[in-house]
Amino acid sequence: MSQLGTLIVAEHRQGVLRPVSLELVTAAQGLRGSLGGPVTMAVIGRGAPQHQAALSVPGVDEIVFVDTPEAEFDADTWEAALAALAAELRPALILVAHSVDSMAFAAASAVKQGWGYATDVFALDADGNGVFATRGGYGQKVNVEVDFPGRATVLLAVRGGSYKPPLGEAHPAARTLAFTAPAARTRNVAFIEPPSTGDIDMTTREFILSVGRGVGEQDNIGRFRELADSLGASLGCSRPVADSGWLPKSRQIGQSGKTAAQCKLYIAMGISGAIQHLAGMKHVETVIAVNTDPNASIFTVARYGVVGDMFEIADELEKQSA
Repeated sequence: MSQLGTLIVAEHRQGVLRPVSLELVTAAQGLRGSLGGPVTMAVIGRGAPQHQAALSVPGVDEIVFVDTPEAEFDADTWEAALAALAAELRPALILVAHSVDSMAFAAASAVKQGWGYATDVFALDADGNGVFATRGGYGQKVNVEVDFPGRATVLLAVRGGSYKPPLGEAHPAARTLAFTAPAARTRNVAFIEPPSTGDIDMTTREFILSVGRGVGEQDNIGRFRELADSLGASLGCSRPVADSGWLPKSRQIGQSGKTAAQCKLYIAMGISGAIQHLAGMKHVETVIAVNTDPNASIFTVARYGVVGDMFEIADELEKQSA
């Protein structure tokens, strides 16, 4: 029996479904024509059926609940549950979130089952030769395409924000998988939230004004922060600005930073448009680019482009917003 279709393992914490679970549905849809077979969503944990409504979206053919003694994540349990799911469904592709949870069970599962495996994947493709995954390499300075020759099943941990979740409702079939969890070696005692940095989550911002190397020096950051505030935007940046410590790493948009997953308007000022930065903008609806170089790569993705000095443009924007 050959491997067909895709198995997605939903991720949840404290009773809340993590957004990446739905993003994986979109990733799977892009390969449906090449892989064939159904897209199955698995939910592991006590009380798994509570997520049925949230996961009933276009692109999901079936939801399988795996009932376990514990509601929260346990690496041994999830590893055993994934093995049981894969034995029954025989998927060609298994998708999980690239997260602290998957790091605890995905690699072990791939080794024991003889699957192909890659982490921090942000793009997928497939053809008659199998699945291909794209991830960063050399400190996110290059994109690396990975294939898995001789592997009938491939397990990929996909970076959150790489895909948009599907819209709408559907009515996939749902059932429970008979499963006996292994004896627990650990137990969840409590969740302790990390200290708040007081900064914002750039992945949720709908309007972002980002500055790049063209800002020149740290003393100029304050001016663009004020401009962003006056326009109702959130101030972001490219990697050189974050690496210089002029803005927190949490403000960096790009392959090694944040993905502007919900951004509708993105103003890029003094940003050349390196491929690593463009990776963080791929979901943006409208991009406005300001750069003195008419050949800058940022103009290839911008709906509107201004060839000019970012400081002069900032002056005009300040006048208009006053």
